[in-house]
Amino acid sequence: MTGNRGIIHGSDRVLATKRWSHKAWICCELHWQGRKRQVMTGRNWTELFFLDEAVAMSAGHRPCGYCRREAYVRFVDAWEAATGLRPKAPEMDAVLHPARVTRERTQVTHQARIATLPAGALILHDSAPHLVGAHVLFPYAPDGYGAKVPRPRCGDVTVLTPAPMVAVLANGYRPVIHSSGL
Repeated sequence: MTGNRGIIHGSDRVLATKRWSHKAWICCELHWQGRKRQVMTGRNWTELFFLDEAVAMSAGHRPCGYCRREAYVRFVDAWEAATGLRPKAPEMDAVLHPARVTRERTQVTHQARIATLPAGALILHDSAPHLVGAHVLFPYAPDGYGAKVPRPRCGDVTVLTPAPMVAVLANGYRPVIHSSGL
């Protein structure tokens, strides 16, 4: 999948020091309507790439309302189930932004009981990122998840997926998962 945080590269096609230029961090289809473009060209947006939607969500990216309309509607439905409010995209982005990154550009994490976490969240387990499954964990690597390991039944863990995203997952949203994590 690909992601968008605005224009964060320079004319030399190298990432700049800023890591976003707006609060609408979205997750898009990598292949959509046969469109092709050179990476980091022009001044429209900087392409980011994710193994799957669970990884994109752990970075704070919500589904795009344009190229992933059905996923976006399901996401909003789950957000409404979690909060009682049916938000527009800018309202979700305003909630998500402080839950995903600090002003110092560090990722916001939080603690949770592992037994309460829904499938699709990413956590730190043995100091490495893992995808939470129903009864197992999958160690993350950029090219795919590793061999599953048993999911602990109790204890606190560091959650990489922002808290509002965890609430959406807990209320029925099912992200696209890479085949190695199924």
